[in-house]
Amino acid sequence: MDPTRRTLLKASLLLPLVALLPMSLLSAVAWGQEEAKEMQTLALAIHSEDGPHRLEVEVAETSSQRQRGLMGRESLPEASGMLFRFEREQSANNAFWMYRTLIPLDIAFIDANGQIVAINTMQPCESASPSECPSYPAGAAYHSALEVNGGYFAERGIKVGDCVSIPEEAGFCQPED
Repeated sequence: MDPTRRTLLKASLLLPLVALLPMSLLSAVAWGQEEAKEMQTLALAIHSEDGPHRLEVEVAETSSQRQRGLMGRESLPEASGMLFRFEREQSANNAFWMYRTLIPLDIAFIDANGQIVAINTMQPCESASPSECPSYPAGAAYHSALEVNGGYFAERGIKVGDCVSIPEEAGFCQPED
């Protein structure tokens, strides 16, 4: 048997095996490749009755960045968070969960105009099984979600109807005069 034919035969035998690899392994490989892409950080402001509240946030824009979120973090600086951006509007039924997340978090769901349309407080899930972790649906359509330390919104009087702006992008809502 010539070497070219032998190589082709080996390749044809290995290809079906790749299909048998668990999706978690394949996504882990893809995740590892995408993790190399560093997350962008942005300054943003939440405008409420008590004035603007400024945060420095990491931006999760890719699917794998959004999947990973704040998993495994043991703490989050007070004026920090993570902004999850989506290419299109997300359904009110889409939810976040706390699998492998170690700290309590607040989440604000934000519409295309920068208005906060829903707020949830999420507790860490101690289960080793993702199916046993509760999910936290928005209850309203949204374009972005902002996660911060648990209690952050209540402590500052931030509520549904307040708005979020990103000064360097002139994005989301503009503060009212």
